[in-house]
Amino acid sequence: MGGFERNLSLWVALAIAAGVGLGSLFPGIFAGIAALEYASVNLIVAVLIWGMIFPMMVSVDFGAVADVRKQPKGLVLTLVVNWLIKPFSMAILGWLFFGWIFAGFVTPEEGTQYIAGMILLGAAPCTAMVFVWSRLTKGDPNYTLVQVAVNDVIMIFAFAPLVALLLGVAAIIVPWETLLLSVGLYVVLPLAAGYVTRKQLDSRSDPNALPRFLERSKPYGAGALLLMVVLLFGLQAPAILANPLPIVLIAIPLLIQSYGIFAVTYMAAQRMKLPHSVAAPAAMIGTSNFFELAVAVAVSLFGLNSGAALATVVGVLVEVPVMLSLVAYANRTKDRFAS
Repeated sequence: MGGFERNLSLWVALAIAAGVGLGSLFPGIFAGIAALEYASVNLIVAVLIWGMIFPMMVSVDFGAVADVRKQPKGLVLTLVVNWLIKPFSMAILGWLFFGWIFAGFVTPEEGTQYIAGMILLGAAPCTAMVFVWSRLTKGDPNYTLVQVAVNDVIMIFAFAPLVALLLGVAAIIVPWETLLLSVGLYVVLPLAAGYVTRKQLDSRSDPNALPRFLERSKPYGAGALLLMVVLLFGLQAPAILANPLPIVLIAIPLLIQSYGIFAVTYMAAQRMKLPHSVAAPAAMIGTSNFFELAVAVAVSLFGLNSGAALATVVGVLVEVPVMLSLVAYANRTKDRFAS
């Protein structure tokens, strides 16, 4: 890592402070940015995510993707954690905290809403941001791509039934436009662009063209991440400053879930003797969430100003700092894994 990436946590902390400050001073500007969306997908956020994940897509060796099947254990681990453990552990934590521990701080209706938002987050594994976390831990880009692609396919079929089961709701309204558009924007299109770019770089006579491009693109990816942090915290600045208690209460079980899922996945990968380049992305994709989908479904089911929508937004706010801390831990413990 370069010096900038090594101190990325500091820059993110400054970006959070800047976002809250700017959002409180200029709420109209951020409201205008929030309105730039289609099918509940914010177009500015989409551009910034593109800036973060495009270098990762260029680094994918498409000729080697088929070799992933020779080591299927990492993919199996990801699928078990994402679909058999994570949604249920999130639901249990929600019921534990808002049905019992925090019952004196929230009304029963608010508690039910917060639980619903947590369940929506737990049932939506990460699609785009995992490419960022994978790159920061020097994860295998081919394996990361396969992990994300398989989870996306499963999510299309399993998300609605799983949420319906955990929420006890007979009819879940899945915003298919949001789901399909997000997969297209954050996986399919940047993957195609990365493929074309890599082909062009490989066709040059200069063997250093590809490594040089990847090295030069790093600051742009980190810059896009910081801008997105400023944007996300700027959008929520009025809510954060006006009534921080619900945000703190929601953040506590989300933090426990995030660190707990990472620990389970990371230790399991170590016991399975997976290489670190596979273990780290597997743990990251299990820990992070597809927040665009979770927010969109919460708004669709419960309304924009509901507790469920607030819970999904808090999930967005805590994810970046949490994931950066886990990236740092994964990099420090790399020597515990096979090469």
